[in-house]
Amino acid sequence: MADQTGRPLAGQVALVTGASRGIGRSIATSLAVAGVDVIAAARTEDAVRETVQGILGSGGKAAGIAMDVSSDDSVGAALDAIKEEHAKISILVNNAGVTRDTLLLRMKKEDWDFVIGTNLDGVYRLTRALAPVMIRGRYGRIVNVTSVVGAIGNPGQGNYAASKAGIEGFTRSMARELASRNITVNCVAPGFIDTAMTQALDEKTRAGLLSQVPMNRLGTAQDVADAVLFLLGEDASYITGSILHVNGGMYM
Repeated sequence: MADQTGRPLAGQVALVTGASRGIGRSIATSLAVAGVDVIAAARTEDAVRETVQGILGSGGKAAGIAMDVSSDDSVGAALDAIKEEHAKISILVNNAGVTRDTLLLRMKKEDWDFVIGTNLDGVYRLTRALAPVMIRGRYGRIVNVTSVVGAIGNPGQGNYAASKAGIEGFTRSMARELASRNITVNCVAPGFIDTAMTQALDEKTRAGLLSQVPMNRLGTAQDVADAVLFLLGEDASYITGSILHVNGGMYM
């Protein structure tokens, strides 16, 4: 519900994982502008400090917390610390993710386990931990950030694609389990986004990426953040179990 200043999500508390840079930072910042009290999580507090300082400097509310989503102990300790300050978290954005790209014949078991254990298991850990809080409050909004790769696959990213496709299946199941408690669960699936990673590519590689995008430009982190905000807002209150693709037409 908007407050008197028109901020659509005023008064809510959100946990955003992977909030140190890029898409995660844009999501956290956009939530703060919408009136949300943001808890920005990354592997270390130092990593997320710039995100928090930017929000505070703009008059928003934010705090940083160290959380390794691949670790039960780390997630548990972080959530215990959060509960000391916030009785209820009503928004969860599972954005944390990693890659270890290599072709299958070169992929070691630890490459598979690292990516699945962070990307897919991390979403399970956070959702499992915060769903009871949302159920008791009979309200919640969960958005999981996946990838176009989860829908179309990509050579050398079998582990990453599997993790993101797995999140989509998990999202649909959770949407069915939690809908009766006024909790929506959706995905935003970015395509090629203009981040530090893509900026480091040579011109030939970037041109190859653009050739796959009908809109002929890379997306921005803000494009993704805007889609996340839509799914968190009241205008999307009857949308659950959906995958919102933000890819300039690369996958339709």
